[in-house]
Amino acid sequence: MDLAELIGLRPVPCGGLLMTLTRRCPLSCAHCSTDSSMAAYERPDPEHLLRFVGSFGTEDRPEVVMLTGGEPLLLPELVVRLAGRAHEAGSRVALLSGMFFARDERVPDRIMRAITALDHFSASLDVHHEREVPRAAVLRTLRTVLDAGVPVSIHLTGTGADDPYLADAVADVRRAFAAEVPMLVNEIRPLGRAAGLVRPTPPGPDGDVATPCALAAWPVVAFDGTVAACCNQWTVDRRPVPPHLRLGHIAHDDWPAVRERSLGSPVLRMLRAVGPRRLHSRYGTAPAPAGYCRSCHALGDRPEVLAGVARDASGRVGELLDRLGAEQQRAAGPVALVRRLGCAPYAHLVESPSAEEQSRR
Repeated sequence: MDLAELIGLRPVPCGGLLMTLTRRCPLSCAHCSTDSSMAAYERPDPEHLLRFVGSFGTEDRPEVVMLTGGEPLLLPELVVRLAGRAHEAGSRVALLSGMFFARDERVPDRIMRAITALDHFSASLDVHHEREVPRAAVLRTLRTVLDAGVPVSIHLTGTGADDPYLADAVADVRRAFAAEVPMLVNEIRPLGRAAGLVRPTPPGPDGDVATPCALAAWPVVAFDGTVAACCNQWTVDRRPVPPHLRLGHIAHDDWPAVRERSLGSPVLRMLRAVGPRRLHSRYGTAPAPAGYCRSCHALGDRPEVLAGVARDASGRVGELLDRLGAEQQRAAGPVALVRRLGCAPYAHLVESPSAEEQSRR
């Protein structure tokens, strides 16, 4: 499974599932959005995770399960077991790592077993990670993973399009791997320990413009086992989760129940189709709060908006809008999605150079 396919599935409702295995991490990066550290002990119950993945059916499974944290490879045996259960239903499994183990010359056997159980392996790389794990060590380890037959990608993060670090890192990766390693380039968001490092998120688009929310497509298993409808860290960490963004808990809900709630929710359908600010504009009696995600959270306090959404999106029309919105975003391709949600000048790097050339013809 390559990075472009993984990103291309992102707008598909329940096309994927994000699972946070632990908040613990051996690194202490200054920009960490999850505020992870070795002092953090929050984690879902492993047996609940296994049971939840075991509830996938061959007809309703997510296409991909993305394992993250914290650092998911602190639990390599659990990664192997989760991957095995997901594969039984036909799902593929990807994992994002901070690469703490790359500081050693040789990848530990138990971690290599976990990596080779995956369908895709992603490494985080940025100036903050490099202060703890050298870039050369990360690239050397990725060569080992590639040689083991596992597709890899790099998740690069910087302060914006003009960040010289991004240009330098991209050039270095290209020199080391040429077309073998695609890259997803994002900008640091003011979340977790990064809250004081970067400027606040802009207010967001005008409410008259439909701006679909791809982040509400894949359910997310949070650190305490709560299942949220959105992967924005502000939502994942907030307790209680806003009711319209809460899909259940893995202690007593299975995947079919979570999937049905996500696909059947009028609010989530409309968020995925037109975005939260459009809902305030169309159904609200007061202006939306500043900020795209903040305006989504505020929907729970706007009964007139929720009533209008329920009226218009509960039936076939809402189902059709949801499906058409996903189809349009998927047809636009992964580069278009990253151009909208990531660091736009680097969006083309999610595809291999050969794929880039074909898409331009």
